[in-house]
This record gives sequence, C-alpha cells and structure tokens, in this order.
Amino acid sequence: MNCKICGFESAHFGNSIILNKYDVEYFECSNCGLIQTEEPYWLDEAYNSAIASADVGIMKRNLELAEVTKSLINIFFDSKNAFLDYGAGYGLFVRLMRDKGFNFFWYDKFANNLLSRGFESEKNKVYPLITAFEVFEHLIDPISEIKEMLKRGNSIFFSTTLLPKSKPKPGEWWYYSTFAGQHVTVYTKKSLVYLADKFDLNLISNDKNLHLLTTKKISDTAFKLLVNKEISPFINFFTRKKSLIDLDFETITGELKKKVK
Repeated sequence: MNCKICGFESAHFGNSIILNKYDVEYFECSNCGLIQTEEPYWLDEAYNSAIASADVGIMKRNLELAEVTKSLINIFFDSKNAFLDYGAGYGLFVRLMRDKGFNFFWYDKFANNLLSRGFESEKNKVYPLITAFEVFEHLIDPISEIKEMLKRGNSIFFSTTLLPKSKPKPGEWWYYSTFAGQHVTVYTKKSLVYLADKFDLNLISNDKNLHLLTTKKISDTAFKLLVNKEISPFINFFTRKKSLIDLDFETITGELKKKVK
C-alpha cells in the first residue's frame, strides 16, 4: 500500500478490531510517517451516527475551539468577513461563533445539521478562512478533499491530533477511535508539511492538535500563543463583538425580536 499523502510505500504497522467486529490492518508510511488503515469498507456502518456516542467531549471541545478561532480571526483575519465551518456536524460550532458575533456558515456532506439550520454555505462563495475541526482523521483521500476545501476558502484552520513520538500502535492510543471506526488516517507533522507543499501553502502548527494551512506569513510562536486555550480568552476580552442571535432570529422567522418590559 502506498501513502495517501506522499505516495511512498507504507508497511504493516499493526492490527485492531474496529466496531468490535472487523480485524483491520494499519500501515505506516516509510517516508512521512502517516498511519492509515486498509481500505475502510466499514464506513457506512461507522457513520450510522455522524457523531460517535463516545464523543463525550464534544461540548467542551467546541467551546474551547470557539475561543481559539475567535482569537485567530481577530489578529490575522478581517472579523467582518463571512467564514465557513467545513464538516460542521450538528452545527454546534457555527452556532457558538454566530453567538459570538462572527458570520459563520456551514457545510457537511454527512451530518444532519440541527443547530445552525438556515446558515448553509453558498456553493460558489470563497471564504477567507475555513475551519475543519475533527475532520482530517476521517478523510480517506486527504489530497482530493483538501483540494475541494481550497475551492471554498483560502486558509484552513483545522484540528487533528498528531501521532505521538512514541508511535503507539492501534489499541494503545485512544485517538485511533476503534470503537467508532471513523478515524482512518493519523498524521505526523512531516505528513502535514507534505500536504502544505503539495498546495503551495504555509503550515503553521502548535505541533500537537491545531494547525493552519495558509498563504499568510504567521510565526509558529504567535500561532501557539493565539490558539492556547488558556490564553485566548484573555486576548478575546478586548475584542468583543455583538452577538448575531437577535439578527439570526429575525432572518429565520422574518420577525423582529421585540423586547417587552
């Protein structure tokens, strides 16, 4: 099997039981270190529910990501622009960002959006920034999917947890998510550098779980500071925007949200 990022040969890395029933082989790229499963024939079953039942951290993660995204936009992008959340799931992140005053829209080819209906993205619109949180590890063909993302946006701010230096095998690390069967690609920093080079973009990363593909010149130090979940709320304290909640209510219902004493 060849690596889906750099094309080099990938060798057997380990096996694990997916969805408590399928014995699946994992492969490691001899060049960039990417870990990928064999051809994922089980995905229709894995996506019976777009969000895995074991994802008990979804609320905490989205609250933190909303803060770090706000920080990144305020410093390096024009906050008056519209933005796109790609692979938006149930729409929680988009709702949080709109509540914070950011004009976010969503796209997802799998999930039934529940929380941001009415704010679907425009098909041919190009956004200055796309967010794609907990998406990359789901991609069977990252090159073609990222190509599609870049038709919709100029920069991609995404999360995916990088393979630790100890290179744990499947079954030794929770992020393989074998119980859910949706994580089919695990990245290394080197594999993300190959992705950036492929699309002539800069990769800026915190070397752990948050990364930015962009044409912008941003130092790793500045990026790590802005996306630090402990620091970003303090940065954002001075850049509050008016929430879009009332405006969104009027957009959906056609009625003014009148205040009654």
